Amino acid sequence: MKPWIEAIHAYVPGRSNAGGRELIKLSANENPLGTSAAALTARAQVGGPDRYSDPDSTALREALGQLHGIDPARIICGTGSGELLTISASAFAGPGDEVLYVRYGFSLYEIATRRCGATPVIAPDADYGTDVDALLACVTERTRVVFLANPNNPTGSYLPKAELARLHAGLPGDVLLVLDQAYIEYVADADDDGGLELAAAHDNVLVTRTFSKIYGLAGERIGWGTGAPGIIGALNRLRGPFNVSMSGQAAGLAAVGDQDFIQHAREHNRVERGRFVEAVAALGNHGLRPLPSEANFVLILFDGKLSAAEALAGLAEAGFAVRHLPGQDLPQGLRITIGTREQMDAIATVLRDLAQAAG
Repeated sequence: MKPWIEAIHAYVPGRSNAGGRELIKLSANENPLGTSAAALTARAQVGGPDRYSDPDSTALREALGQLHGIDPARIICGTGSGELLTISASAFAGPGDEVLYVRYGFSLYEIATRRCGATPVIAPDADYGTDVDALLACVTERTRVVFLANPNNPTGSYLPKAELARLHAGLPGDVLLVLDQAYIEYVADADDDGGLELAAAHDNVLVTRTFSKIYGLAGERIGWGTGAPGIIGALNRLRGPFNVSMSGQAAGLAAVGDQDFIQHAREHNRVERGRFVEAVAALGNHGLRPLPSEANFVLILFDGKLSAAEALAGLAEAGFAVRHLPGQDLPQGLRITIGTREQMDAIATVLRDLAQAAG
């Protein structure tokens, strides 16, 4: 085994059971509303599995291009956005190079960095969010790739358009900015970060997105990205052949065409996230602090007598699986996916009872 591979800690998914007992899974940021009916119908109508899928995901790329005003030739599809994040590091970095990302960034960034033999560099955060000046201060002549999730996972923080533009402007032209927009559809249109515009205008920006979150197609493993022809050409050399399944392409195509479902999911998330944050913030005198979030989850910090580990156990006892993140240097935090109204009310009640019992 190569030493840089041996240094990788395998990705740990959100759990869905405790002691063999199935829990309501609010640990993986899946869509509580499920999947568009149109996507489910299209998926069910796909032909037999004895034939390969379209290796270029042509129809899906064309639909994405039409929706977002992008030349389909500048779009690539992947096995989730995770494949595209991983191969972007491999395409532009290697042993002796550095890959930069912010503290409390998505855990896959370290895996992608070490997988290609590059060195991970972690920039300090600004109250659990992205600090543009700290990122730029960490850039060296060895920096090749900068990963930025916007909104960020697991903190939910968001870098506005002007700050994102300032970050890009401060990077050398030979450094690739990979903008991971897995949760961008949850952000109001008026607050768009301008990532797609940057990718259209510059040769060193790759934007990645996924169908796993708001589109409710996590199990189909569909992602896509856009950037300059040189970037897309490099990634096409590395992506898996036939990487998006036939059913995935069909479901994705239908899902793109059902933007009413997307708007409904976004509004549900906005309302229920707001209600949940308000309920948790009311427990501030017990040391609970919900971080501001633009995603479909909330990271709660436990700085009082009730610890995150104790809250995790209490929520599991009540039937809920949420995400504890000690492996990401957040032992004091729980990331909780926004579920249905009933689920969020129940969790808020459990947290209140646990906090009051702890004193």
